[in-house]
This record gives sequence, C-alpha cells and structure tokens, in this order.
Amino acid sequence: MRWNYERALTAQGWRHDVAVTVGADGVLTEVAPDRPGVGERIRGVAIPGIANAHSHAFQRALVGLTEHRGETRDSFWTWRDAMYRLAAAVTPDVLNAIAAQLYVEMLKAGYTAVCEFHYLHQAPVGGRAMGQAVIDAAARTGLDLTLLPTLYMTSDFGGAAPNEGQKRFVHSVEDFLRLRGDLRTDGMVMGTAIHSLRAVPPPALAELLAGLEADSPIHIHIAEQRKEVERCLEVTGARPVEWLLANAAVDQRWNLVHATHVTEAEMAGVRAAGATVVLCPTTEANLGDGIFPAESFLAEGGSISIGSDSHVSVYLAEELRLLEYGQRLITGERNVLAGMREPHTGVHLHNAAALGGARSSGRATGVIAPGMRADIVVLDDQAPALFGREDGHLMDAWIFGGFANPVKDVMVGGAWRVRDGRHPDEDAVAAAYRAAISRLKTV
Repeated sequence: MRWNYERALTAQGWRHDVAVTVGADGVLTEVAPDRPGVGERIRGVAIPGIANAHSHAFQRALVGLTEHRGETRDSFWTWRDAMYRLAAAVTPDVLNAIAAQLYVEMLKAGYTAVCEFHYLHQAPVGGRAMGQAVIDAAARTGLDLTLLPTLYMTSDFGGAAPNEGQKRFVHSVEDFLRLRGDLRTDGMVMGTAIHSLRAVPPPALAELLAGLEADSPIHIHIAEQRKEVERCLEVTGARPVEWLLANAAVDQRWNLVHATHVTEAEMAGVRAAGATVVLCPTTEANLGDGIFPAESFLAEGGSISIGSDSHVSVYLAEELRLLEYGQRLITGERNVLAGMREPHTGVHLHNAAALGGARSSGRATGVIAPGMRADIVVLDDQAPALFGREDGHLMDAWIFGGFANPVKDVMVGGAWRVRDGRHPDEDAVAAAYRAAISRLKTV
C-alpha cells in the first residue's frame, strides 16, 4: 500500500510530496519526501497519530450530569459518588455501546489508539464480559487498544474496606491476574493498571508486580488530589510519588496519571526513572484537581502523554491548548511550554504527547518514519481555521484556534478509519449509544 501526502511532519521535520509505503502488518516501510506522483495522492497535512493515554470509557455517559451544585460545595469527592451510581448501572452491552461511541469520537478528534483504564469488573455482570465489551468496541471502530485491567482492593490508605460504590471494582491479586490472562486478545496490547496507592495496599502491590511480564505498560492514578497527598503522608509518612519511587522499581514501563501535586524532587525522580506523566487537562480542570507543573518537568526532559479521562472533552487539540493555558495562568507569560529546539508551542506539545503516548500505549507510534506503525492523521489545510498557515503555524492554528475540527482523514495501522471527517459506522454506533443511554438509570 502506498500513499503520497502533500505535506507531512516526518522524523526529519516538515516535508512535501511524501510517499509512504505500508506493509501488510501496518508498519511503515518507506517514508520518502519530494516524490510527487508516487502513490495515491492525499490532500492535506499529515501528522503522527497520538494515543489517548487515559480513558474510563463508561464515564462518557456521565457528561453533563454533574454540572449542578447541591446543598454543599461540590468537589472531586462528591463527583465520585455520582460516578459510582453510574458504574453500578452499566452492563456489558451498555458499556460496549458507550465505548464504541467514544472511540469513534476519539478517531475523529485525531487519536489513533487508547489506553483503557478498565475497572468495571464485577456485578451485575463481571469478569470477562465487561472487558470483552471494551475489546469489541475497539475492534468495531478500528481504534488501537491498550487494555489496562485495573486492580482495586481498598477504599483508603491503611487497608480500609471498599465502600458500597467500590465493591464492583474489587479483586484479589490472584483473581486479577487470572482475569488479565482471560482477556488477552490478538492485536491488542495488554497492560496493567493499579488504581491508586490508596486502593492497593503495599503487600498486594508487591505481589502484583512480581506476577507481571517485564515489558508491558503499568499505569497508576497518583497525587491527583491534595486530600490524597495528605492521607498518604498521614499513613505512610511519605507523599504518594515519593512513596512509589522508594518502594517500587519504577522505570520506563510506568505511567503516572495526573501527578498533579508533586515536588521538584519527585519530578526529578520520575524523570530519572524514565516514567511518563499522563496529563488529562480538561478532566483535571473539570474536577478541580489542580495544574501539573509542566514547565520545569518538560524543560528538564520529562516525558508526558495526554488522556481525556472522564471525557468531558474528547478533542485532542483542546487538551493540548488547556495544558499550555494553565501554565500561562500560573506564570503570566505566553508560549511557556515551547521547546528550545521547537519554538512552535503547538508542534512541541503535539510531538511530546505523540512520543509519550507511544510509551504509555506500548506501541511503536508517535513519528512518521520507517519501522513505525502507520498511525497518521490528516488535517484539512483548506479549512478556514488553517487556511494560509504553513507548517508550524498550521499546527499552532489547530491547537490554539478553537475553531471547527479540521481532522479530515485518520489512518490506524495502515487502514483508513476516518475519511473526509466521517467514520463509516458512526451512524449505527450513535444509534446504539442513544439506545443504551435511554436504558441507563438517571444518576
């Protein structure tokens, strides 16, 4: 299979008339610029696809249902109660419909893979059925899946018993490892999620890590809320990231989700370990988590990836825009996260998220180059938001413009999943989603 892109952001930078060849395995075998007429012509600007590095698919059904205030001040912890009520009502068929709708939306937004942090395991129907619902949704829509079955055991530091809303998530380590084995599927990357340090006691964490293969991604929620940091200090004498670095062999497999409340010393430890911080700016803003100190982390070579988490937004450009804007509000400066080698803030953030997303998802993606998976997004440079913009300015216009979505075509593993802004199955997927939402109880 061979295509020819008018313009493309390759490993060597911006190039014109880029001929690419893709093998039967979905891997790029040739990326050759300045080759007009070689391969099927694709109009627009090609950029690397990005993995959505943190997703709770079922929470897509919660959007809009928690944006009202009760008798007390609202917080992450009150939002969590509503999330538990939703989780209790989700069955495999409902989860499949929600996930399929979400994954179509991700593809149309410019994501080419997803890391699904999956903890809906038990009643009303549990075990393999819930995980299979996610696997089937990814297969139907063509979004690459890194499945992260999630170990969840306790409700707080010190081994507190799970509350009623959490019981659906709970496994023993032995049962959890068995579930991971049952869910293995060809073409899917199998990783592991530790829900959080408060949900997995230290002995169980050690037992789990001893039972994992040496090369699969590991994800964990950590230091998302100040209350979590305070409780960890109270019970263990250390902050969450500090404790993790001291008690687990954190390395490049590890992905620390949120890590909102960290010290400079903790960030230095994360960088030294080679771990990635998974940032979810729209969800972190929606839940009042706080703002990760991204400027110093990135300036010193830290790795980040991007996720849409609770899916109040499923638009990649909005995540990157809010990431930069948060830093501007803190510093009172502009273009805070631009790199020394890449002065265009949008390009720098996209590159960082693409490379970090490859690490988070355990896939050879993030750059258009031979040997990498053919995950390619094409932006419509004739769209009003991008017209007249060249190269880095075009990427900046996409990320910081906030206009209509200019994602035109999306290729995943050499197969077109979106053409001219449409997914071939989107109407049927949307109809199934509407039917599933109609069956859910109001939360």
